[in-house]
Amino acid sequence: MMPATLQPAPIREVGAGVPLDEVVSSPTPIVIRGLVADWPLVDAARAGDGPAIAYLKRFANDALPAVATIAPPDVAGRIFYNDDLSGFNFRREQIPMSVALDTLLKYHDVPDAPLIYLGATTIDTYLPGFIAGNAVDLGERDALASIWIGNRSRVPTHQDLPSNLACVAVGHRRFTLFPPEQLRNLYIGPLDLTPAGQPVSLVDPAAPDLARFPKFAKAWQHAQVAELGPGDALFIPGMWWHHIEALDAFNVLVNYWWRPSAGFGDVPLNALMLAILSLRDLPAQERAIWQEVFRHYVFEFEADAVAGHIPEAARHVLGELDQAKADNLRAHLMQRLAGVMRRD
Repeated sequence: MMPATLQPAPIREVGAGVPLDEVVSSPTPIVIRGLVADWPLVDAARAGDGPAIAYLKRFANDALPAVATIAPPDVAGRIFYNDDLSGFNFRREQIPMSVALDTLLKYHDVPDAPLIYLGATTIDTYLPGFIAGNAVDLGERDALASIWIGNRSRVPTHQDLPSNLACVAVGHRRFTLFPPEQLRNLYIGPLDLTPAGQPVSLVDPAAPDLARFPKFAKAWQHAQVAELGPGDALFIPGMWWHHIEALDAFNVLVNYWWRPSAGFGDVPLNALMLAILSLRDLPAQERAIWQEVFRHYVFEFEADAVAGHIPEAARHVLGELDQAKADNLRAHLMQRLAGVMRRD
C-alpha cells in the first residue's frame, strides 16, 4: 500500500470566468469550477437522480441500441481484465438508452448492484437534441461530444490522443492524472488486447500492490487529483494518463474530444504497433540506424532539409501533407502490408 503521508497534488483550478480558450490551450490539466453549472441537466440533477434520468429520457433514441458494459458486483465497479489477462471481467450488451436509464434507476439504492456503464456514447446519435441545451462553445475546434452514463465505476489509468474537456453533469467523479513521461512507472498492460481500445495501467491506484509494481511509487509522486461535482469541468491535455472513478449511484459526464493536428492524420498507436512488428527485434546496430532515420524524417523533421534537392512537386510525403496525400499514403501502406501477408 502507498504511505498515507504521500498524497497526490491537487490539479490546478480556475473559475468559470477564465477564458476557455486559455484553459484548453494549457499543456497541463486544469479544473474549471462551475463551467457548466447552468446546463438544464445539471439543474435537473439538483432535484435528484430521478429527475436527471427523466430529463435524459426525453432525448433517448431507442431505435438504435447503445452499448453498455455490464459486470457483476464483485468487480466493485472496476472495468478491467480477468485474472490471467486473457480476457476481461465484464461483458457488453446492446441496450436501448431508455432501458439502460430505467435499469440504473432500478438498482439505484441496491448496495451490491452490478456495474452498468455506457461509455463514449455519441450524443448526436443516441440523445439527439440534448446538446442544444447542454453544450460548451469551443470555438473553431472540431470537437466530438460524447456522454458517459452509469453507476459506480472505476476506469483504469489510460491516455487518449485527443485533448479532452470533461464536464460532470450528475454525480461526482474523482480524476487521478499522471504526466505522459510516467509511462515507465505505470506498468501498462497488453497493447493489442485492451478493455476499451487504449492500453491501460495494470495498477489499481486505489489499492496499489507495490510488491508487484514497485515503480508505481515514483508515478504516485507525480500524480495530480481532483474531485468534481455537477457543473464542474476538467481539461485533460492529450496523452496525459488518467484514472476516473464515478462515485455515486448515478453519474453522467459529457466530454469533448478534439485533436489540434489535421483530421486526416492517422493514429500514432498504429505506428507504434507497426514499429514493434518491423523494428523492435532487429539487432541493436540496425535499431540505432533506424532511430536516426526516424529522428531525421519524423521527430526532428525540417522542410528545409529536402527543399534544396527535391522540387516541391516531387516531394510527395516529404512535403506538406493534405487529405489527398494522406489518403494515397494510407492506400500505399495497406497495399504493402497486404503484399507481406501474401508472401507469408
